[in-house]
Amino acid sequence: MRTRLLTFIAAAILAALGAVAPAVQAAAPGIDAPGCRHTHGTVQYDPGSGRWICVGGSHDGESIN
Repeated sequence: MRTRLLTFIAAAILAALGAVAPAVQAAAPGIDAPGCRHTHGTVQYDPGSGRWICVGGSHDGESIN
């Protein structure tokens, strides 16, 4: 009985986090690749974080969306 209740609670929490994550990601301001290049930056892959980032220019270090 307790196992089923804990499983249900865990599933509900994960479902709520899954529903909220896209909204949080969409709300975060970001720069696109043309915007990075327009401000004299270059787009490079950062293997440490697994993201594309803007290097140089006025958006140095920002994640590319």
